[in-house]
Amino acid sequence: MSQMIAVLGAGKIGEALLGGLLRGGRPPARLLATARRAERAEALRARHGVEVVTNAEAAARADTLILAVKPQDMATLLTELAPHTAPDRLVISAAAGITTAFVEERLQPGTPVVRVMPNTPALVDEAMSVISAGAHAAEEHLGHAEEIFDSVGKTLRLPESQQDAATALSGSGPAYFYFLVEAMVDAGILLGLPRDKAHDLIVQAAYGASVMLRDSGDHPVTLREAVTSPAGTTINAIRELEKHGVRAAFLDALEAARDRSRALAAGGEGGPRPKG
Repeated sequence: MSQMIAVLGAGKIGEALLGGLLRGGRPPARLLATARRAERAEALRARHGVEVVTNAEAAARADTLILAVKPQDMATLLTELAPHTAPDRLVISAAAGITTAFVEERLQPGTPVVRVMPNTPALVDEAMSVISAGAHAAEEHLGHAEEIFDSVGKTLRLPESQQDAATALSGSGPAYFYFLVEAMVDAGILLGLPRDKAHDLIVQAAYGASVMLRDSGDHPVTLREAVTSPAGTTINAIRELEKHGVRAAFLDALEAARDRSRALAAGGEGGPRPKG
C-alpha cells in the first residue's frame, strides 16, 4: 500500500483502473493521474479525490507508472518521461501493439517493463487483462501488475509473443459480442418484436450463456448441443449460420485484428514509429 501508482492518460481504461484501485482499498493519496485537458483533470479530482499532475511529475514521484495512452501517442510520452524515470520504476504499458522492447529502448537501461492488454469491461470490474514480462521484469513486477489489474477483473499471464493474438481475441473481443447483439436485436425487430423487448431478450440470453460457459466447465459444443433438438428451431438457425460462413468470417476477423496489432507494433499507419 505504500507504493505510489500513477496512471498516465486517464481515459476510460485509466479511470477504470483508478476506480478499481480505490474500491480495493488504496487511499487516494497513493494515486496520481495525468490528463491532457484541464476540465478532464478537474473531473478526475472531483470524482476520485486523486492528485492530477504533469507527466514529468508523475514519473519523478511514482513507483509504478501505468501508461494508458493511445498507441500513436506512446513514443512522444516516453520521450517526455525518459529524463525523469529512474531505472527502478516499474513501467506498465496498457496500449495495444506496444511491445516491451519499444518502451525499454526509450527509458533508462534496465527499467522493468510489463505489457498489459485489458479490455473495456474494466469499466464494470469484469475485464480480462493479459500480462507479459519485458526483458527486465521479475516475478515481483508481474505480481504487482496482477494486483493492480485484478482490481478491475481477471488477469492472465502469457508470453509476449502471444500478445497480438490475445489483443485480437480479448482486447477487441467485447466489440464482436456487441456487434452480434446488434444484429440479433435487428433480427428480433424483423420478426415483429419491439426494439426494447428484443434488446432485453438478447442481453439476458447472452448474460446467461456467459455465466454457464464460465461456471459449468463444459465445452461450448456441449452447451450448444443441449439447446439443439433434432429437427428443431436451433439446428435450423445453426444451418443458416454455417451456410453463410459465420464461423469462417470470425476466423478471418480475428486474424485481421491480430495482423493490425502486429502492424501497430512495427510502426504501421497510426502506430508508433521505430526509433531512428
